[in-house]
Amino acid sequence: MANMCVVGLQWGDEGKGKIIDILARGFDVVARYQGGSNAGHTVVIGKDKFVLHLIPSGILHEGKTCVIGNGVAVDPVLLLQEIDELRQRGVRVADNLFVSDRAHVVMPYHKALDQLWDQARADGKKIGSTGRGIGPCYTDKMSRSGVRMADLYDPAVFHEKLELNLEQKNGILAGAQGQPLSLGTIQKEYLGYAERLKPHVCDTVELMAGFLRTGKRILFEGAQGSLLDVDFGTYPYVTSSTATACGVSPGLGVPPRHVGHILGVMKAYATRVGGGPFPTELTDRIGEDLRTRGGEFGATTGRPRRCGWFDAVAVRYAAMVNGVDTIALTKLDVLGGEKRIKVCVGYKIGGEVTRRFPANTALLDRVEPAYEEFEGWGEDLSGITRFSDLPKAAQSYVRSIEDVIGLRIEMVSVGKDRAQVIRL
Repeated sequence: MANMCVVGLQWGDEGKGKIIDILARGFDVVARYQGGSNAGHTVVIGKDKFVLHLIPSGILHEGKTCVIGNGVAVDPVLLLQEIDELRQRGVRVADNLFVSDRAHVVMPYHKALDQLWDQARADGKKIGSTGRGIGPCYTDKMSRSGVRMADLYDPAVFHEKLELNLEQKNGILAGAQGQPLSLGTIQKEYLGYAERLKPHVCDTVELMAGFLRTGKRILFEGAQGSLLDVDFGTYPYVTSSTATACGVSPGLGVPPRHVGHILGVMKAYATRVGGGPFPTELTDRIGEDLRTRGGEFGATTGRPRRCGWFDAVAVRYAAMVNGVDTIALTKLDVLGGEKRIKVCVGYKIGGEVTRRFPANTALLDRVEPAYEEFEGWGEDLSGITRFSDLPKAAQSYVRSIEDVIGLRIEMVSVGKDRAQVIRL
């Protein structure tokens, strides 16, 4: 198939940005289909580091068209900031970036409510929201009260929707001793943002159909990870969108038959940010070492990520939901220095071991991992470019991961830079 979807198979932060950046050179279009500025894709090119929250990673390649689909929650403030920062660093952002006129807009009240709702949750029950307003924006979308990009270009419609929303949202904020938001101020600001974004906003459904009709190769970019998917993740400790490959069609208006090859991205260990069950979490020295060596701090919030051993049960489940064809394995180099490495191959529940990933989040929080152990290695992998040059223990670990998840690994990342990748 000419097209490909890149999707995370864990709790996000798998290194999708780097993989998309590597693959982008072989595609004509890179299209983002869900999530919002709560996601951060990091790309390292030599001494330059780029963190992209809304714009697809393909923007860093000349001649590529980037699309932000209708399934993305667009914060105009942050999108304009991202455009300005890229231009200041010499990256071209002009007629190579398109934003869906059907995409929902993150408004100031969404951010205020996001923080309010997470603060109201009891300790231990917090979702760990980024506070970027993405959840409340999707809530408005589903309750049919949201503001879409197209509305910003019809001042009368925008005024009416904003007035109705503020009547409700200001009431909620007032009840929590929050500051009411001004209709006039927001309207003026957002009409200004709309004017600046006007060259980029269009009917991306029609645009994508044209790309498909003319045989353009499309790389579909997902955000977050499959275990954060609102339907298939560790609910309620999830994001508010469809973070699996299932989100491509509704998020871009692309028929399912055009999605093509599904490439799953996963770390050689596991991490997650915020609350929720994490069966293989390490709260000891090993967990701290993985966090330090792997630079495991959120690209969006800077929060430290929880670290643990690779969870094959969770990844097999995620791969099944996505229909994954092949795998990109990232951060293999971070495991260097550990004498023994563990992989969770099953969950112990009530004295029995299961390979099934349970829907019951409370049950998942109580499972005991059933581990297999592997020999570690001490060598630095960052300069290795051929699989056969990896230490035997590292080769064995990669092949064992393939066996336990039942999928072929086609790419192994051994460092942050786009050049530090091994093709199998």
